[in-house]
Amino acid sequence: MPTTFDESVVLLDVREHDEWARGHAPGARHIPMGEVPARLAEIPRDATLYVMCQAGGRSQRVAQYLAAQGYSPINVSGGMLAWAAAGRPVVTDDGRPGAV
Repeated sequence: MPTTFDESVVLLDVREHDEWARGHAPGARHIPMGEVPARLAEIPRDATLYVMCQAGGRSQRVAQYLAAQGYSPINVSGGMLAWAAAGRPVVTDDGRPGAV
């Protein structure tokens, strides 16, 4: 999985607002799990789509939902816990170091 993203790659973080505020992957897009159906138009269909949550459970459910809607999502196994454990950056909205 890449560590930087351009328009062809979307890292969709489906965690809740408080989890996102504590820290997220730089460049990720935030749509909480419960808001995904209403916000499908914000998710590009032609992008390589990675879906992540805290540990991988919620993102798996969202990935299954998106697949049923015609997307080709990839669930990020281990979620933000695995992302941070691999030494990848975690930031807050203002760019400061974040926490998972």
